[in-house]
Amino acid sequence: MTFKKGQSGNPKGKAAGTPNKATREFRETIRQLLEDNAENVKLWLSQVAADDPNKALAHIAQLAEFAAPKLSRTESHLSVEEKSHEEWLNGLE
Repeated sequence: MTFKKGQSGNPKGKAAGTPNKATREFRETIRQLLEDNAENVKLWLSQVAADDPNKALAHIAQLAEFAAPKLSRTESHLSVEEKSHEEWLNGLE
């Protein structure tokens, strides 16, 4: 098998960033655990929030990592031009 420049690994393999089976199963298990215990989790978070709301938010953020994959950060470079509404609308024509 020959590889082209810039190509690495098995070209028929999984795409970069695809979670492996163990990670997928672990996330599903945690998601199911949270779903099955939604009322308990709500109660526990309410109890924590009564003493320290910031700590409750931190716990919610930590739990969210298991429910949804982390998104990669992107950087954009935009320039903002100050235009009147009329100038902006004229630019659409």
